[in-house]
Amino acid sequence: MTTSSPNVNADPAELAKFSELAHRWWDTESEFRPLHQINPLRLGWIEGMAPLQGKRVLDVGCGGGILADAMARKGAQVLGIDLATRALRVAQLHALEAATPNVSYREVSVETLAEEQPGTYDVVTCMEMLEHVPDPASVVRACAALVKPGGMVFFSTIHRNPKAFLFAIVGAEYFLNLLPRGTHEYLKFIRPAELAAFCREAGLDWVTTRGLQYSPLSGRYWLSGDTSVNYLVATRKGA
Repeated sequence: MTTSSPNVNADPAELAKFSELAHRWWDTESEFRPLHQINPLRLGWIEGMAPLQGKRVLDVGCGGGILADAMARKGAQVLGIDLATRALRVAQLHALEAATPNVSYREVSVETLAEEQPGTYDVVTCMEMLEHVPDPASVVRACAALVKPGGMVFFSTIHRNPKAFLFAIVGAEYFLNLLPRGTHEYLKFIRPAELAAFCREAGLDWVTTRGLQYSPLSGRYWLSGDTSVNYLVATRKGA
């Protein structure tokens, strides 16, 4: 794991928040249970649009490596990057313990990596991260710079509207206790139109989007056409 100089496009409070929970990333009954539950959905969606076997893949904001590890097990050569040191150590340790092939981790900002390795990756993923950084447009630009022409970039984030406030913050953090209180800040949520503008300015073509829904009665997550709260976006870099 290589460390780079810190990047300004990171909120120290956000990094500290996830670092404090780092040792619980791979506990499927911990605060990260929702990530473990939705991971097969997002992995299947990514794999369906960009088969991962033999591809060079970058996972931006990888945290403890839940998605990066799963993509490597699909046959991709995966690099996971994050600025949360403790979470990266957990990801690296898990890869060693689980003998996950073809996955590595670096403590480096996506902007710095974009300067080092432009046009390097077949697939770039940036899931559940954009709503935690001061300048999400900068992340989108860097992801676009890192992917090869014709390659795919996948994002997921949360809509900014009253329903999303009710479901993603009040419901998930205070009523259902699915997430630790303070995980999200409403003003950092991103409307699809705003993300579409970031992508367009970065040279990414908007391909499709899906919504992620949850039933508190069944405890089940599923993908749908409803993008009013959590949503995923697939984009492609122009050739």
